[in-house]
Amino acid sequence: MELFRFLNFEVYKKSKKLYREINKLTKNFPRSYYYLVDQLKRASLSVPLNIAEGSAKSSDKDFARYLQSSLGSINEVVACLDISLEEKLINKTQFQKLSEESKIIAKQLGSFIKKLKPKAKS
Repeated sequence: MELFRFLNFEVYKKSKKLYREINKLTKNFPRSYYYLVDQLKRASLSVPLNIAEGSAKSSDKDFARYLQSSLGSINEVVACLDISLEEKLINKTQFQKLSEESKIIAKQLGSFIKKLKPKAKS
């Protein structure tokens, strides 16, 4: 098994980019939204970290489970963005851009999971 193979995964690269964008976006959120900012940052960081951790597992079944966790985290990111929009912390354009990036990541994760599942059943 290739060491640090996750570094080559497009979904890993895209999720890192999303994390950087989230960090940049939330720098100017009011301090009173600390918990929302913290949750949004942790959820967005969880996506690439679960991809990385899962890629080191010895079975495709285990790897798929970690990718499933990444998928849950990307949904959490979109929920936090939706709340941020509702609280007027971000505008509709920012929400749409980040939601679209999240959708692409979610689709890539879903495809990756499907690719691993048949192997995991063997």
